[in-house]
Amino acid sequence: MTGAKRNKKSVLWNKMHIPHCEDFKQWCIRRLPILEWAPHYNLKENLLPDTVSGIMLAIQQVTQGLAFAILSSVHPVFGLYGSLFPAIIYAIFGMGRHVATGTFALTSLISANAVERLVLSSSQNLTTQSNTSVLGLSDFEMQRIGIAAAVSFLGGLIQVAIFVLQMGSATFLLTEPVISAMTTGAATHVMTSQVKCLLGMKMPYISGPFGFFYIYVYVFENIKSVRLEALLLSLLSIVVLVLVKELNEQFKRKIKVVLPVDLILIIAASFACYCTDMENTYGLEVVGHIPKGIPPPKAPSMNVLSAVITEALGVALVGYVASLALAQGSAKKFKYSVDDNQELLAHGLSNVISSFFFCIPSAAAMGRTAGLYSTGAKTQVACLISCIFVLMVIYAIGPLLYWLPMCVLASIIVVGLKGMLIQFRDLKKYWNVDKIDWGIWVSTYVFTICFAANVGLLFGVVCTTAIVICRFPKAKTLSIKNMKEMEFKVKTEMNGENLQQVKIISINNPLVFLNAKKFYTDLMNIIQKENASNQPLDDISKTEQNILLNSLSNGNCNEDISQPCSNEKCNIILDCSGLTFFDYSGVSMLVEVFKQAYIDCISRSVDVSLTHCTASLIKAMKYCGNLDSEKPIFFESVSAAIGNIHSNKNSIWCFPESSLLHSIRTNLSKLNDQSEV
Repeated sequence: MTGAKRNKKSVLWNKMHIPHCEDFKQWCIRRLPILEWAPHYNLKENLLPDTVSGIMLAIQQVTQGLAFAILSSVHPVFGLYGSLFPAIIYAIFGMGRHVATGTFALTSLISANAVERLVLSSSQNLTTQSNTSVLGLSDFEMQRIGIAAAVSFLGGLIQVAIFVLQMGSATFLLTEPVISAMTTGAATHVMTSQVKCLLGMKMPYISGPFGFFYIYVYVFENIKSVRLEALLLSLLSIVVLVLVKELNEQFKRKIKVVLPVDLILIIAASFACYCTDMENTYGLEVVGHIPKGIPPPKAPSMNVLSAVITEALGVALVGYVASLALAQGSAKKFKYSVDDNQELLAHGLSNVISSFFFCIPSAAAMGRTAGLYSTGAKTQVACLISCIFVLMVIYAIGPLLYWLPMCVLASIIVVGLKGMLIQFRDLKKYWNVDKIDWGIWVSTYVFTICFAANVGLLFGVVCTTAIVICRFPKAKTLSIKNMKEMEFKVKTEMNGENLQQVKIISINNPLVFLNAKKFYTDLMNIIQKENASNQPLDDISKTEQNILLNSLSNGNCNEDISQPCSNEKCNIILDCSGLTFFDYSGVSMLVEVFKQAYIDCISRSVDVSLTHCTASLIKAMKYCGNLDSEKPIFFESVSAAIGNIHSNKNSIWCFPESSLLHSIRTNLSKLNDQSEV
């Protein structure tokens, strides 16, 4: 017996501690997503759209790189480096196919606080004359990029540390209203920071609490110092950019290649400034000398890390939150999945590795991601192709941008913020769905513009969590595991006799951001289980395996899974009598269930209905989801929903109707007695 036990323990020990080649391969694929999609890349179908998208993305990367480098208070050439290295690293480690990583307005603004605080502008006159051996730039410029690179390095380390702790799933605390308000407030900060360039004014750097208001106070106190030439050129640039971008958006279905108005404006403004000598004649500030080439890598200055902890934490949180929101939106739009923790690793490494190449903090930008949507990008190859053209600018075209006016770059920044600023329109949506979410949006926005983006984000998370806890009658952990189910068998007369199943699920918890994702996962598992049960018994295990692989894959919906193998139809009725309250995240998940059931390919053999819904829930779902299904969705009671199924399917019940209704009422009363909040 002793020998048998030892042998058994030895076998278990070997299974636990001996790594298998297949396990290592799966780990590499999971941590290096490029190994999964690159071998299956379809050159014939994807190369042309990826190339076109890559060219258009390169134009955005170059213009935004120059602009956001100035926003970060460093030399413009470092913005070009920040448009190159993070994009390459994210393409290797990231899972978002349409996520364009590079320089980002919010992270640039945060890092500028550290740069301006630690390297004062007053020291510029003392160091301008002494040039370093790095690209011929002054010591002043190298000191500034050293601080920005240190912020990027430490911010990336924080993101990697969160990945190691597997805390990416904690992003469920970041609700859509909080993210929307934070990004809108940060965009307002960025626009305010560009006022001095738009007006051609000389202004000291202003930051800190209520710095947003102090900037406008300074502008109005020194309104006489505005340069009329810079103001007119800024207004002309903004009008041209907005007009052409709107035309591109309106006619994007008719034209395959959008007009690169940013590039055209830069070329035209630089040429006009060169011909008229605006720098000397009108005193317009220009970009100046942009050196060629990429310097050898250098480690960031480690002795300043303790001084930039606050900014690094802001870069890590704000950059990751904004990037993850874009990645999840892209995955939802194009039907693939992203892993929250893997995105942490991808963005963390993008910041850490790029900091050795004099890069400012990076993240994904909404404008570039939207550009990839509109130009028809298929994979991350579009970002890699854009890097080739960015390299061409760094080694050949960069010096030609000497005469580019700063007010034109500021105009490009302001117009590029349109996608975030129009989120003000979300206020109407939140007001109609949940007025508490509306209040959270407004308060988070106010905290963001009064203090900083990271402060507003923290306030939004704390405020949302506190309000949800206060709204619960009992402070218990939310779970959807206590959903009760009842099943009824029905005979239908459609193409012969088929067996139809009605599954009634009682929701006995509030539906809020804390449990909305869990609710969606549980319900979709039930729907997928019903799809699998409609197939022959021999195929059930195979179907479950395919569903699991499909949910973890980075591809589209599997057609073999989505098509039922029999004519059996299942109807799921959600009894919402126990749904005491909800927020925007909960309503969004309910709407997503119906979109999956009626539009997408996942549940063609399952119909979903809602009963005992309050008027506010019905209004919120209709407003949030624009539900225009031909079939009725909302019913006053479970019996009404079952009666609708009976009438629509020409059903013949297996037992008397009065007995059925009595059974339903009896079971529902039992559920209400056993339900918990």
